[in-house]
Amino acid sequence: MGEEKTVAQNRKARHEYSIEDSFEAGIVLTGTEIKSIRAGKVSLAEAYARIENGEAWLIGANISPWDTGNRNNHEPKRNRKLLIHRDQIVALLLKTKSKGLTLVPLKMYITGRGRAKLELGLGRGKQLHDRRRDIAARDQRREMDRQMADIDRGRARGQ
Repeated sequence: MGEEKTVAQNRKARHEYSIEDSFEAGIVLTGTEIKSIRAGKVSLAEAYARIENGEAWLIGANISPWDTGNRNNHEPKRNRKLLIHRDQIVALLLKTKSKGLTLVPLKMYITGRGRAKLELGLGRGKQLHDRRRDIAARDQRREMDRQMADIDRGRARGQ
């Protein structure tokens, strides 16, 4: 049909967690919530997902109230049910309980059919030394890229 449009991304997720697996989930929304999502008024910074009583829930995601909404506007930080197959929920519950993994929302997007979806990741929290190692590796990669670019520029000038 069409292309998906990313509405919100959790930038801290890949910094604070090493993501081992990711999957897609639908979200149960009200009318004003989907309008706010399409307008891009979503924050996943403090959000996480949890499985309770055999259902998956998105907790702490902030979907701003719709600007032209009336008194029936939605609560910005309410818990929202996630639409995931039962067998997936069971598998996720096992992984989160046994392996100590966390369900982290990575991004929210609108599909080509106009549906809001959430990309969830199964992640393990990084320790401080892991984050420092990642930052050092990224800086090293950037420095190497800079040096290669300088070499390429020197060749282009004929030096």
